Amino acid sequence: MKIATWNINSIRARADRLEEWLETHEPDVLALQETKTKDDSFPWDVFEFMGYDVAHFGLNQWNGVAIASRVGLEDVQRAFPSQPAFGKPGEPEVVEARAIGATCNGVRIWSLYVPNGRGLDDPHMDYKMRWMQQLRTSVESWLADDPNLQLALVGDWNVAPLDSDVWDIDFFRENQLTHVSAPERAAFQAMLDAGLSDVVRDLLPGTEGYTYWDYQAGRLSKNEGMRIDFQLYSQALAARVKSATVDTEERAGEGTSDHAPLIVELD
Repeated sequence: MKIATWNINSIRARADRLEEWLETHEPDVLALQETKTKDDSFPWDVFEFMGYDVAHFGLNQWNGVAIASRVGLEDVQRAFPSQPAFGKPGEPEVVEARAIGATCNGVRIWSLYVPNGRGLDDPHMDYKMRWMQQLRTSVESWLADDPNLQLALVGDWNVAPLDSDVWDIDFFRENQLTHVSAPERAAFQAMLDAGLSDVVRDLLPGTEGYTYWDYQAGRLSKNEGMRIDFQLYSQALAARVKSATVDTEERAGEGTSDHAPLIVELD
């Protein structure tokens, strides 16, 4: 079984690339983030043509998550329990389209687009911390109910847990950038403490695990990237992992997302 995750950064802009990528790599399950579209304008036909069932959660031109599967798609759930809402000052709070779950061939998979944070003192940072805290609470509950649960939380976490997960940690600290702050890293570590494993890091150490390169300043050509996309598995599922790959060739093409697909293969 092959599980892939990809922040596609606008699915309508990359529908042709997506179709080609599915044909080439043939994942059994593909989790997508930042689809940036409502359900009624989602390219359902691409997945139908390629033989995938798909569930999508999109409210507007921002965020958006999906799960496509050719090995079954059951018990679809938009948002995890008590997922925090967010609203700009003077506007009503809404539960953003940042999480969707489904069971695929016995594996409970969540496609996640963790809030960015935007700035260390930005209201979005508090939102990000609340969002991740509640996600951890949900994980603890799921694993308490079934310690043998085959669980995968995959997607764009917007956190670089280790200094080696960014191309220049001094640059990030000197400019007081997000993704590497102590609270963000603690929130990510809390997921591991709750019983999840980062199943990719040992298979793709160092810069091999980079999944994101900014469009600006020639970051890709200089390999000035970041490891911010992850597949975190329960212990029961982690035992089945065979290999992991970051598809850097997809990131290097024309009109690509700024993220590369991250693929994990299971027994």
